[in-house]
This record gives sequence, structure tokens and C-alpha cells, in this order.
Amino acid sequence: MFNLRLTRREAPIRGGQVLAFTVGLIGALALGAILLMVDGHNPIDIYKKMADSAFGSPQAWSTTLTQAVPLGLAGLAVAVAGSMGLWNIGAEGQIIAGAIAGTWVARLGPDLPGPALITLMLLASVVGGGFLALGPALARAHLGVNEIITTLMLNEIAIRIVRYLVNGPWKDPTAVGFPVAPELPEQSALPILFERANIGVLIAAFVLLAFGFFASRSKWGYELRVAGSSAQAAEYVGISLRTKILTVLVLSGAIAGLAGGIRLGTSSRIVEGIAEGWGFAGIIVAALALMRPSGVAAVAVAFGALRVGTVAIKGEGVPASIADILQALVLIGALTAGVFTTYRLTRSTTSKEVATT
Repeated sequence: MFNLRLTRREAPIRGGQVLAFTVGLIGALALGAILLMVDGHNPIDIYKKMADSAFGSPQAWSTTLTQAVPLGLAGLAVAVAGSMGLWNIGAEGQIIAGAIAGTWVARLGPDLPGPALITLMLLASVVGGGFLALGPALARAHLGVNEIITTLMLNEIAIRIVRYLVNGPWKDPTAVGFPVAPELPEQSALPILFERANIGVLIAAFVLLAFGFFASRSKWGYELRVAGSSAQAAEYVGISLRTKILTVLVLSGAIAGLAGGIRLGTSSRIVEGIAEGWGFAGIIVAALALMRPSGVAAVAVAFGALRVGTVAIKGEGVPASIADILQALVLIGALTAGVFTTYRLTRSTTSKEVATT
């Protein structure tokens, strides 16, 4: 009927990341305002409440940043793989693997001093996440197995392993009610920066900046960009695609595992839902950032603020369904706008039209 199709632009629109999120936000707020008015709420008051809860005080900022840390690391994990045209859908499981490895270290050395214990736990979480990504990396590099399937399947494996540990060998014998793991040593908690925010904010910021700098300034980063843009060109100049696939997917898993270690250092014990959906949300963050590590941090903070804001308005009498719809509208709007920074709508010519010309 309309004969419309998406056609890739010769060059993406400059500032596409910011433009996409801004356009998506404006469109979502406009549609959300209609929903709120129909439900009898003043949209201005509700949006002001969302902004205040996310940015209105040091306490609000600390809550937003606490949400943004795992979002940013999970988003970076997905973006790292995406920079080479790969999809790591297993960040959720890799976060869990990182938390399991960190807990294991804490159980082995409960009497270690805080700095040593925290360092070892974080290093173990990096190894744990990377280890879970190693299988899919080997399968893709040497057998050509689609990494989407293997990384996705390992999410369920990680979920079942942590469930077994919490309900079995790591079960707290003194717990009353549903099974939980024993509390971690007190010195394993990450030091607080301000209010609720801990040094995980600085760790995540360092990882984001370090990877961005390394990817843009090093030979490895250059080879990664070449391999991601054209496999034939990479092979022609002598870049090993197998090595790059292995490196990128394992690094992606290690970054997600670090998110699990930081979440563990924020809580008092490992639980079945330690990942809290951060790995899957990281896919959205990476997509909103157009798979560019440079945009992940900003999108993670914005997404974290959105999550904090929607939780806050649920306490103001706004139905949970509308609050969730508002969050979904922003994400869908931003993703849709992001598509149009790279593609444009064109009218295709049908065979009938060709015949009459």
C-alpha cells in the first residue's frame, strides 16, 4: 500500500546517539502525558517527581548511579562484542558467574583484610564471567557456531547453578523461611563514596574510559574496527579473525562478570536473583548507544534515572502498569529514533509502476 522500506544512509546522522535518545524521550513523554491525564494525574507533577527522585538530591544521584553501574558494565559487555558484529546475549549469566566466583573467594578467605579480599573478589568475578563466555567464544571461532544461541543458553545454566548453590552447599543453616546463602564477611562490602553510591561507580567509570581509550588509540582497537567492518579486509591484512573473536567474546564476558562482582560488593550475600535482569537490560543500553562504548555511560545513567523515576511514581498513586508503559515508551522511542539515524524511509518502486513508465 505505502511501498515504504528502510534504506541505509550513506553516513549516519552526526550526533545520532544524543538525537535518538532525545527524540525518543520527547515522544515518550508526550504519549505518557496522555496516559497520565486519562488516569487523572497531572503529567507535570508526575514528571517533576521522576526528575527529583533521580537527580534532585545527593541521595537521588547515588540511587541513580547505583542503578547505572551494572547497566553501564552490562551495556559495555554487549557493545564490546557488538563492535565486531557479534552478539553476547549471555551477560545475565556472566553477571551471575562473576558473583559466584566472587562469593567463592569470600568463602575461602573470610579473614582477609578488606582491600585484599575486595580485590580478589573482583578479580575472581572477572575470571568467572570470562570463563562462562569462553565456551561460546571457542565454538564461534573454531566451529562457526552462532554465539547468540550459545550465550543465551548459558544464562539458564548460570541461573540453575546459583539456585543449586543457594539451596544446597551454600545454604545458610540458620536461615528461617526460604533458603539463602550466608552473609559475606563484613569487610567484603565496597567502600561508600557518598550516600548509597560506592566505589563501584569509580571502577565502572575507569573500565568504560579505559576501554574507550584503548579501542580508539591502540593497534588492537584498530584491528578490532577493521575486523568488525569487513572480515575479508581483516584477513587480507593478516588479522586473525579467530583470535579476535576469542578475545572479544571473553573480554565481553569478563566485563559482565565484573558487574556481578560489584553487585556482590553492594549486597550482603549472593541470592538467586543477583543479576536482577541487568544483563538483558544491558542489551537495550548497548542498542541505545548504537553499540558504541563512548555512548554507553550516558545511556546507562539516563536509563538508571528512568528506572529510579518510574519506581518513585508508583508510590504516588500512579498504577504500576502506566509506570512500566512510560519506561517502555522511552526505550521504544529511543530505539526507533536510533534506527532512523542510520536508515531512512524510502518509497520503493513496484513492478506495476515500472511497467507504466
